[in-house]
Amino acid sequence: MARREYYNDPQAPAPNSLVVATSAVVTDDAGRILLQRRVDSGNWALPGGGMEINESLADSVVREVKEETGLDVEVTGLVGTYTDPRHIIAYTDGEVRRQFNICYTAHVVGGQLAISDESTELRFIDPAELDSLPMHHTQRLRISHYLENRKSPYLG
Repeated sequence: MARREYYNDPQAPAPNSLVVATSAVVTDDAGRILLQRRVDSGNWALPGGGMEINESLADSVVREVKEETGLDVEVTGLVGTYTDPRHIIAYTDGEVRRQFNICYTAHVVGGQLAISDESTELRFIDPAELDSLPMHHTQRLRISHYLENRKSPYLG
């Protein structure tokens, strides 16, 4: 299923769902950031997705990273909360999502890197390469907040 992301776009369709989602900045020992190239948009993104009703936020991001990358992770911190109502995601099945995301930091504790049906490629990316990758504004924002080494999480 394809999707289109809108940001501050008056032509964006009206949302018909609200989704709680999590994502993670997973880094390796060299400081590279794990990204996936999404099947539904072709853009690079942090691993993550919607929270299920029977799990905590931290459990959600651990599950999503495992599903999307094959890696087991441990949550180590919080990058921030991202609740901008100007960010709308429209799916080809008719869902138009207003999503808010809680972005964590995490490190790998096991598993094997494996592409899921949600991605075409997985890579640990050097931060110096990020500008050359197609990526939605909201993903860049989360990564830039992580790279700023903020003393407290972004609350927005």
